[in-house]
Amino acid sequence: MTWWENINPWDVNYVVKFMPKTAAWQRKEGKAKSGGLNAKGRASYTKGTLKAPSKVVGNKRRASFCARMGGMKKKLTSAKTARDPNSRINKSLRAWNC
Repeated sequence: MTWWENINPWDVNYVVKFMPKTAAWQRKEGKAKSGGLNAKGRASYTKGTLKAPSKVVGNKRRASFCARMGGMKKKLTSAKTARDPNSRINKSLRAWNC
């Protein structure tokens, strides 16, 4: 019997040992409790450079974000989520001062 016949890919120890970890922005440790990503989550995002939320009124990035997310809040969330102050969308809107 060869060594690969003894490996069970569904074994938890096998998965922990050989499977790569997902990026921090997809895990709890990369997310801020106040909504959005923390510095570790932004650093682990490899598709581009992510900047921290801007609270400055008149910032084009902020205006664009608020317009996009405000529309998502109206169209893509349930009424319960829209009213919930602890929902991720409301936390991110607060972080951007929308």
